[in-house]
Parts: sequence; structure tokens; C-alpha cells
Amino acid sequence: MHLEHGPKLPNVQSAVHFHTVDGAVHDVASEATAFGHRDATISTVIAGMWPDPADDEANTRWVRDYYAAIAPHSESGGYVNFASADDDSRVADNYGANFPRLREVKRRYDPENLFRLNQNIRP
Repeated sequence: MHLEHGPKLPNVQSAVHFHTVDGAVHDVASEATAFGHRDATISTVIAGMWPDPADDEANTRWVRDYYAAIAPHSESGGYVNFASADDDSRVADNYGANFPRLREVKRRYDPENLFRLNQNIRP
């Protein structure tokens, strides 16, 4: 899928990053911290960036098509620091099995959702 979609890069400002997930990440149990994908080996970032709003449709389509193509070969979630503002629907997947516990912590300590300017876990 990468060989099919990568070459269709719409402009030189867009990119695809492959970050290895290794080393000490795998030494900690998945349930020990918020990061729930400690068994992953690669984190892929499809970074669509372009200067001209006239190119929004074509560039957004490239990102979405690329993502849809690799999704069946990927875990359902990702690394929250790589998520963009429009990834709100993926928050539960990003935290994986840890999401219910994190949501309970959010309900207990931040029921008014004061801390929401991140990949928000709604109370």
C-alpha cells in the first residue's frame, strides 16, 4: 500500500513518516500508562500539508485514501501526539484498552472538561 500511495504525494510539503516503536517502550506493560499500543513496532504518520486552499480537496483525498489503504494492515489506534485536530473520533482507538480507565479518571478529576485542548477524553 505504501508503494502504491506514497508516489502519489500531491506536493513536496506533504510526507509520510515511519517511526519505530522499540526499546524501552516494550519494557512497560500496556496498562501501566496511557499509551496503549506498546506492542506496535512502527507508527506511521501521513502528513498532508499544502499552502494553497485551492488544493484542499485533492490533498485531503490523498491523505484519506492512503489512510484507508493501510488501515486493514494497521492497529486501529495511533500515537496521540501524532493525531490532528480532526482525529477526535479516533481518541478511544488511540488509547486502546486503556480508554475506559482513562475516561473514568477524567470523569473523577475533570468532570467539567477543563483540560480539553489536546486529544480530549470526554468525561
